[in-house]
Amino acid sequence: FLQVFLVEKAGRKPLFLAGLMGMLISAVAMTVGLVLLTQFTWMSYVSMVAIFLFVIFFEVGPGPIPWFIVAELFSQGPRPAAIAIAGFCNWACNFIVGMCFQYIADLCGPYVFVIFAALLLVFFLFAYLKVPETKGKSFEEIAAVFRRKKLTAKTMTELEDLRGSEKA
Repeated sequence: FLQVFLVEKAGRKPLFLAGLMGMLISAVAMTVGLVLLTQFTWMSYVSMVAIFLFVIFFEVGPGPIPWFIVAELFSQGPRPAAIAIAGFCNWACNFIVGMCFQYIADLCGPYVFVIFAALLLVFFLFAYLKVPETKGKSFEEIAAVFRRKKLTAKTMTELEDLRGSEKA
């Protein structure tokens, strides 16, 4: 419920990045808690808090934000196909993690969340470097951001910018 108001105030990309970084820190905390559990009994509380924080950060960023971004990255024509592909990828990955987690946990032991932390770091870097902010922007403006990778906004003339919008 709060996400609807928060996403319009803070923006999609900052929330997505904050969620990914929070999940990354939580995964590291879970790993530390699991590794030190035999030495310190209170580490079970650290692990529990880390799990709760992981879920909270997921609900702030990577849970809802990709649906906003996918819907805003594509024009009306390809949008349904893009959302269908995104949904398929989401549920396929959920299925794979759900089916394989126990085997990976048996193999890695208390270090199982290092895999998640590494993936979250890759996702964070990708989102930071490649995903544009879509808050308050039209599809044409977002498409122009992708076209301007070689020309920055400061060096692009107005004529070049207008010429690019015809192809959008």
